[in-house]
Order: sequence, then structure tokens, then C-alpha cells
Amino acid sequence: MNFNNYKFMFKNLVFALSIVSIVACGAKPRVNLEEGEGGVKPTMQHEIIAKEVANLLENVSYKKVPMNDSLSNLVFNNLIKSMDQTKNYLLQSDIDEFKQYKNELSQDFKSGDLSAAFHIFNVYSKRYLERMNYALAQIDVPQDFNQDDYYTANREKLYWFKTDDEAKEQWRKRVKYDLLNLKLSSTGKEDDAAKQKETLRKRYNNLISQAKKTNANDAFQLIMSALTDAVDPHTTYYNPSFAQAFNEGMSNTFEGIGARLMIDNEAVTISEVLPGGPAFRDKSLHMNDKIIGVAQGEKGEFEDIIGWRLDAAVAKIKGPKGTIVRLKIIPAGQEMTAQPKIVSLKREKIVVEEESAKKEIKMVKGDDGKTYKIGVINLPKFYIDFEAYRKRDPNYKSTTRDVRLILDTLKQEKVDAVILDLRNNGGGSLQEAIELTGLFIDKGPVVQVRDTRNRIEVDNDEEAGMAWSGPFGVIINRFSASASEIFAGAIQDYGRGLILGSQSYGKGTVQSAVDMSRFISATSRLLLKAEGEKDPDTPNGAPEFGQINITMGKFYRINGSSTQHKGVSPDITFPTQFSAEKFGESSEPAALPWDQIKSTNFKKVANLDDVTKKLETIHKARMEKSQEYKFLLEDIDTFNKLDSVPKVTLNEAKLKKEREANKVKNRNRINEELKLHGKPVWKEGEPQPKIDFDYVMDESANIMVDFLKHK
Repeated sequence: MNFNNYKFMFKNLVFALSIVSIVACGAKPRVNLEEGEGGVKPTMQHEIIAKEVANLLENVSYKKVPMNDSLSNLVFNNLIKSMDQTKNYLLQSDIDEFKQYKNELSQDFKSGDLSAAFHIFNVYSKRYLERMNYALAQIDVPQDFNQDDYYTANREKLYWFKTDDEAKEQWRKRVKYDLLNLKLSSTGKEDDAAKQKETLRKRYNNLISQAKKTNANDAFQLIMSALTDAVDPHTTYYNPSFAQAFNEGMSNTFEGIGARLMIDNEAVTISEVLPGGPAFRDKSLHMNDKIIGVAQGEKGEFEDIIGWRLDAAVAKIKGPKGTIVRLKIIPAGQEMTAQPKIVSLKREKIVVEEESAKKEIKMVKGDDGKTYKIGVINLPKFYIDFEAYRKRDPNYKSTTRDVRLILDTLKQEKVDAVILDLRNNGGGSLQEAIELTGLFIDKGPVVQVRDTRNRIEVDNDEEAGMAWSGPFGVIINRFSASASEIFAGAIQDYGRGLILGSQSYGKGTVQSAVDMSRFISATSRLLLKAEGEKDPDTPNGAPEFGQINITMGKFYRINGSSTQHKGVSPDITFPTQFSAEKFGESSEPAALPWDQIKSTNFKKVANLDDVTKKLETIHKARMEKSQEYKFLLEDIDTFNKLDSVPKVTLNEAKLKKEREANKVKNRNRINEELKLHGKPVWKEGEPQPKIDFDYVMDESANIMVDFLKHK
């Protein structure tokens, strides 16, 4: 979030300059990384930064967490998990050897000693290369795909390998799995087997090549993330390269397809489809889809990118606006053995500041035979052009200005009710959350913020009057966070409208992004200069010492309840596959707890408790008769089953049969939905049609019609 108007938080950061330490100590490191270990080693700059970050976390951050044994345990677990979450590389003997550092890692950060953390990283890197080299050697070993053999890709809940032979057996199956996957996706020509082996050989060699390119900055970023994640999930240190990438992202301008990517089990995976971009409009890409190949232009050859470094994959996918990129996609929830689909997108300049609230009008027929007009506003984020705002540009762009214009249009079109769709809205400007709330209430408090010194500031809507005073609904889901939760919470507390959907994310903390150079003393700079140490990998214009996004405050609703951890609970709920145990703030072990402060002096517009109970009863009765609702429950059930599948068969006939059965099941399910909506069915041999029916939105509109009749 942007919190430029909260100057008191930044005063705390200035105060921190007087309490952070000056230089990394010269004590003997815990591990001697010079004794033939190989791998990467921390620089003096890394050591200085680590010490300053530790001091900030102890003395300045909202939690003020001491660097003690308890925190060290969390750092240790985070570090191991970030390297080998699926337990496919390290041995039990490695874990046993690492345990000698388990209670001391955070204290090491405080003293500027990164030797133990780098040692752990180097052992992991060594094991990684051992596994990949063994896999490479197994490609030409004859495979019997008629055996009843099984492969478990994710061993997170299993034990660590007790012996090297156990590790080799796992990787023998991994090679067999990869070859079978390629075989099932082949054309059936005689030379396909040789091509499949060559494809896999290139894939493994690329993995090895990328691993060998790992540098000290990569290790330092991973190690520092293990520390900050142990404090809270939204405090993050970025090394200079990552800081530049983060700040470019915050500027919200880039040329590409409009998707954020991550690495998931060595596959490039879509973590977010950005509203307004080519991928969003095309609707062919979704969260958790895996990209396994990239081709340039309409006729370029596909490059296999499984196992690539993320930055290398992103460089292939991004490119000049107007150019074409083709992606080979494994849809979310499907095995890597599934038939990939090809998606072609034209790159564009993505300007997130120009992402706007959008409207549509839904015509809904009530059970009384009357047709109602429901205005729907989709809001992807809380945005504002701060630069234009500071320059007093009368036409500056912001969420509130755009929504106000939309509301004026909807009133002219005489809609009966308005729905604001905040699903997947991860937040943005606090100022906009407050001002947007002001469009739907007369005036009064909107949110409370408590800082690191326990001072509480109440932020109010000062402008009298409402842009929309009629029936109002807000839709949220598990990925509605931060500013979305402030807005939804205020609307709920005032009784100004109905909150529909599923429980929100639960992010109720405030972060400030600070250049670490503010905390690096003149003495430290002189030491670095004397050592002649300047990172050659630091990009031009990047913060020399990186950047920390540090939690400096906490949000509270006007009723005194924190949005942290619990989020906002809807008045009328819809089922969801995204459980609180696995998604959202409550799934983060280091998340700040929920708590409560004194309520503000606000006056409710209405008490909707009684009408909500009536609407919930009508809603449930309608869902029981709805085929779309049954489809939704089937989707949730399928998602949960796929999420828990422990292993896959390596028997070609069985896997092919399973795949064909799933293909038929998928086609039948899609056709059922197409028929329900009066659309042509999907025939075999035709491209899969786009399915963009939105049951939650449709039912929310029905609920608003019920609200009109019972309010």
C-alpha cells in the first residue's frame, strides 16, 4: 500500500538512524567458508546490510522482534523450506549437520556473520547439482513403461532421504516421469523417442547451467527473505537488482503480456494475471497455469523453459509492444503430462496507473416478474496518480474520481442497485480507500491506524454527502486484501451495504519502502571503499544497498476490530476452494495476530442483521436448485482432490487412460455449462471455447434484487 500521508511512520525510521549499528563486527565467522567448500561467499556489503536489517527488525519494525533462539528456529526452517520444500535434494545427514546452527542464525545476522547461512546454501547447491547430473546420466537408460511404478513429485510431507541411494531412486523415477510426459505429448513418429531424450537432455543441462550461474547476491536474497519472513510476511528486504525490479513494478509500466510469474517446483508459473493487460483481456491464462515453452512471433520455434531461472524466462516472455509471443501452457491443476495448449498474445505497454474501474449493467429478472437494473463496478486495485495529485493537476487519475463518474452515469441510467466487485483486489492507496468509502457514506471515520509507538490515528471522510445513497453490495474473496478490506469493513460497520462472497485475505499491516542507504554509516562506506568492494551486478539506477519494505503500523476497523489475520467476513457467503489454512494471512506462521482497540464514535446508517438472515435463506434455497451452484461445488471438489494427489503412475497405458478419461470428463463438463447458457457445444477437434460465466456475480445480482424487495 501507499501511505505517503502517514508522516509519523517515517519519523520512526529517521529515529532508527540513531540506534542501528555502524559496522559489521570483526568476530571470527561461525563457519570457515574458505576450507575447500566452494560455492558462494558473502561480501562485506552483505554482512553490513544483514546487521542493519537485523537492527531495524529489533528496534524499529512494528513487531520489534528480538534476534533470539526462537526467531533463529523460524529462520532456519524458512531457509530449508525455501531451498528444498519438496525434499528432493537434501539428505537427512545434511539436515542433522545444519541443526547445529538452528538456534543461532538470527544472532548471526545481528553480528553480521552470514557464514552459517551461506554454508547451508552451498550444501544445498552441491546436492542440487548432484541430483541433476545423476538425472542427466539416466536419460539414455532403457525405460519400461509397462511396469506399475509410481512417482511422487512433492515429498514435502515425507521424510528426508536417508541415503544417497534413496535419492537416486527418486531421481530415476523423475527421469522416467519426464520421458513419459514427453512421450504422451508426442506426434507418434519413429524419431520421436530420440527427440524426447534430446529435449530432456537440453532441459537438464539448462537447469545445471542456471544453477552454476547462481551468485552471492542470489544466495543473499534468499537468506534475507528467510529472516524477514520469520518476522512477518510483509516485511521484505530486496537486494539492489530485486529492488530495482520491485520499484519498476511499483511504477506500473512495462511492456509484456500483463502477468506476474513465479517458479513453482521448477516450472514457470503464473502467480497473477494483471487486470487490463493482454492476458487478462484474452482470458486464456489463469493463476497457477504453468508455462513450459515460449516462441517468438507467429512462426518462431518453441524453447523449452522448464527449469529456467525466473529472470531468464521473464526476459523471453517480455518484449517490445506490438510483437507476438506464443506460450505453451499446462492449465492450473493438471499434471505436467497433460496436453499443453498454445496461447498467442500481442505484447503491450502495461500502464497500471491507467487501469480504471469499469462498469456494466446486468438485467436481472426477479421472481415477481419484474426486470431490475443492477449496476456493477469492477475495481481491480486502489490507484492514484500521486505525481499528478502532488502537482495539483485538476485531472489527476484516481479510483475515487473514476468511480464517482461511473456512479453519475449509473444514476442517469436509473439502475436499481449498485455492486462493487473487489474480488482479487489486493489493495493500493490508503487515501483512495478512505475517499472511496466517502462516496457511499455521508461523513465520518473510515479506518484507524496504530503505529510502532502505539499512537492511534483515526482517518475520516470529511466530505458531506454521498455519490450513491441507494442499495449497495460489495463482493470480496480470499484475495481481496488491505485497502479492499478497509473499504469493505467500513461499509459493513456502517450497515451501508451487503458484503457478499468469501472471507478476505486478512492483511491489516502498513509497510514503508525505505532505501537501505539511509542506514549505512559513513564508517561502513569507508570500509567498503577501502576494500575496493563494489558489486558489479548492481544495475544502473538501483539502490546501492538494496531496499527494505518494513511493517510500521496496523489497521483497525472503525468498530475497533483489526483486519489483520481474520480479514472481513461476508454477510452472505459463497463456498470457495481457497481455505484459510492454505491461503491468506492466517496461513502465514509469522503473521501478526488479530486484536481489537477502542471503537470510534460512528453512527450506523442501518442495521442489516434481520434482512441479511432473510436474504441468506432465500440465497441458500436458490443455490440448492442451481446447476451452476453444483458446478461450483464440483470445481471446489476437483481442486481439493488435485491439491492432495500424492503420486502419479509411470505405467504408460494407465496414465494414457487416465488422461483420456480426464479429457472426456473435462469436455462433457464444459459442454454441460455451454448448454446451460445456450451456447454451441465443444466438438472434438475444435479449440477449447473460452468459459467466462461468473456464477458468483450472477447470484450476487440476484441477492441485490432480493434486497430491493426486503429492505
